[in-house]
Amino acid sequence: MDLRDDAPLLDAWLTFAGAVARGTVHPFAIPGHKQRTDLVGDVIRGDIPLYAACAPVKGADALLARAEAEAARAWGVDWARFSVGGSTHGNQALALAVAAPGDDVIVSRTLHRSLLLGLVLAGLRPVWVRPDVDAATGLPACVPVAYVEHALAEHSGARAVFLGDPSYVGTTSDVSAHARAAHAAGIPLIVDAAWAAHFGFSTALPPHALALGADAIVTSAHKVLPAASQAALVLARTNHSGGLLDPDRLGRAFDASHTTSPSGTILASIDAARAVLVRDGEQLGRRLVDLVATARRRLSAVPGLRVIDGPGVEPAKLVILLADTGAHGHDVEADLWDCGLPLEMADRDLLVPIVTIADDEISVGTLVDAVVASVERHRSAPREPTGWAAWSVDPVTATDPRTAFFAPHVAVPADEAVGRVCAELVAPYPPGIPVLAPGEVVTGQALAALRAVRDDGGRIAYAADPTLATIQVLA
Repeated sequence: MDLRDDAPLLDAWLTFAGAVARGTVHPFAIPGHKQRTDLVGDVIRGDIPLYAACAPVKGADALLARAEAEAARAWGVDWARFSVGGSTHGNQALALAVAAPGDDVIVSRTLHRSLLLGLVLAGLRPVWVRPDVDAATGLPACVPVAYVEHALAEHSGARAVFLGDPSYVGTTSDVSAHARAAHAAGIPLIVDAAWAAHFGFSTALPPHALALGADAIVTSAHKVLPAASQAALVLARTNHSGGLLDPDRLGRAFDASHTTSPSGTILASIDAARAVLVRDGEQLGRRLVDLVATARRRLSAVPGLRVIDGPGVEPAKLVILLADTGAHGHDVEADLWDCGLPLEMADRDLLVPIVTIADDEISVGTLVDAVVASVERHRSAPREPTGWAAWSVDPVTATDPRTAFFAPHVAVPADEAVGRVCAELVAPYPPGIPVLAPGEVVTGQALAALRAVRDDGGRIAYAADPTLATIQVLA
């Protein structure tokens, strides 16, 4: 079957792209480059909008709705929207959809920055729950259901539970039990499943969170699936089909922060990725799991190299631990960059290469060979792994994020900020999990963890002063 037969947006995109290639179309609509590559070069090639390209302006919404309905059917729900703003937009839309300003929500503290800023936009008050942390590696394990149940008992007026699953390093929680706990309290479970768009379409992979009882998910089509950057889906089970979410409120929340000039290219790539999953998900998912399993076996055979594996770890995630080899992750990352193998993440003790359904035995084998060669080149005395700042934070809440975000603030020397209330969001990136968040007390522990990342050459993101010489606090 031709993929475009089952993907209406992809078909429309290919039709317009063909007309551009033949020179039979000259649009009098945005974007301003009008498909001419002679002005700025190939950087705009393939940049086709939804409106007045994939379809006439008056018909484009219906075309998009057809594609979104196919996605809802594929994930077994009744509501789906395509986002060109990544899971960032999806998280913020869901925050706006579930409660009213001032309401409490139960949230995993290892949330992505986008959800925290969604809480700011919606005026929600987070009740933090934290995952367990593996003592041997310093990496997050699951969020125990008992922690969420305790938070719900202490905050009976909470309006939703927000859970990030799987974690950035592939560890998973008992989503079914979390859904039962949320539903017993009469509230929805919302899952940031940004890294799990491939779940549920192969018996080699875990079910997706919606199949396990979650009421809504946001997931990134561009992380493991073959979609364009910024491609994401928001999927939900609404009260029209026995769920807990209002579809009208979901729609308003989604549209509130979505662009009115969406990229047809990104949207069509979501449609195409969905069609690929429906058609070939079983085979592609199984091959992906086999590729990662082979890489794990080869890497684990190298003295000192460890990989995250076993129950509670998603089978298609490759996470490599370096501490026992003595090699520094930044040195390995530099070697891989020179080999044309850029990584998603590297710090002193951790490598996270993203293996996707676009990989094969050759690409993954090349990666493993390069990692092993680099580790041997930089091998030294084994060391204790560092505690990762993103997962070790123990927050002390002084006020809600929205109040702190809009309050008058001052920048003070970082040491003088300890004990004061943070006005900004500060996170090592990747993974983009805040160590300091608006409304939290700046602690010596958090500042030391951030400084350790900075001193080791890591990236400090979102802070007004990424050198950490100063911190913004409430005036």
